[in-house]
Amino acid sequence: MGHYGTYKISVLILLLLLIITFPLQAKILIPMDLRQSDHLKAYGVAYSVLETGQEVEWLLNYRGGSFLTDDNPQIERICRIRGVSYENISGSQAAEIYRIIESENMETVLLEKSPKVAVYAPPPPAAEPWDDAVRLALEYAQIPYERVYDDEVLQGRLFEYDWVHLHHEDFTGQYGKFYGMYRSAEWYIAGQALQESIARRLGFKKVSKLKLAVVQEIKEYVHGGGFMFAMCSATDSYDIALSAVKTDICAAVFDGDPIDPNCQNELDYSHCFVFEGFTLITDPLVYEFSDIDTTPRTGRSPRGDQGDYFTLFDFSAKYDPVPCMLTQCHTSVVKGFMGQTTGYKKSLIKKSVVIMGEVEGADEVKYLHSNYGDGTFTFFGGHDPEDYRHLVGDPPTQLNLYKNSPGYRLILNNVLFPAAKKKKLKT
Repeated sequence: MGHYGTYKISVLILLLLLIITFPLQAKILIPMDLRQSDHLKAYGVAYSVLETGQEVEWLLNYRGGSFLTDDNPQIERICRIRGVSYENISGSQAAEIYRIIESENMETVLLEKSPKVAVYAPPPPAAEPWDDAVRLALEYAQIPYERVYDDEVLQGRLFEYDWVHLHHEDFTGQYGKFYGMYRSAEWYIAGQALQESIARRLGFKKVSKLKLAVVQEIKEYVHGGGFMFAMCSATDSYDIALSAVKTDICAAVFDGDPIDPNCQNELDYSHCFVFEGFTLITDPLVYEFSDIDTTPRTGRSPRGDQGDYFTLFDFSAKYDPVPCMLTQCHTSVVKGFMGQTTGYKKSLIKKSVVIMGEVEGADEVKYLHSNYGDGTFTFFGGHDPEDYRHLVGDPPTQLNLYKNSPGYRLILNNVLFPAAKKKKLKT
């Protein structure tokens, strides 16, 4: 039978003895399968329970990654007010759930404390002509967050937070490479002026130098135990900025002096979290940073067609709880969506990175994760999971119309991830 088989039998016997001796109390189950009326707000309910000091069990792979907590009339009230489906279950029913979890590819992860959340985004009244999917998700789910930017990062204040999301930033100092199409737009001119004024105030001659200092500080935050999540251009531009520590990759239209003609050879991929071997696209008129991104593609169908989907990997809940937690969903096939950075060429991703979602049959990764030091980082390609081609100036997505969005669920998995009991995640 082996050591592991004997161990499982011992655990089951111990569990049965505990159930007989100490009957389990009634529980509230928040299902996350197709029976859930509002998946996104369910994460907010779990967060609210943690805020009260009560613990939540995340049942990995059980009914779509359901939540279980002790019965409490206040929790029932929150669920009803927010339109979240829940089930009252007895102690014996809870025992049966634990039995199923123990015997199958499932696991129980204890969520202990509500994580303190920050979003790295320009301070108001900066008028960016696009919204951010993570902020939309947090606000819809009623999960509180604070906004931080360059001042707070360089002051070392990231360590006040458990989880930090990087808004759709261009960390290379090229202003999103919107120059070709939008250099005369009021929002572009105002955004460049804001970035330059911040750089001067903080003692940097160039925006690119400021952003390099910022990404290096964020890297230290992750190394020290922080959880970092990024989407769209904040992913590849982050790594590109780290790799360009010894060179100038910005054309004169961005920083006033010529680009280093040898910049490609000066890149140091060892500094990057995820990517290596990529080639820069330095033409200021081209809306692209490098060949990492998979956006310029042909033959791909618009959303709704079977040609644009990505598939989530299936992980062992007991042996790979972290990627399993981050991929919890009620479907394994998710509709694709574009962005300035839509996805990542698999051939340019370091072997140490865990791929969690990819386009089958293509050199395209959509969702990835890894460790750095004592912390972790997750990259998610694309701009808005429910707006296939979210264009500059488009209105924000109304999430009340997409309460069960699989793509937005992946975002919120990451938000709750830091609440997990750390010892349970050691592998």
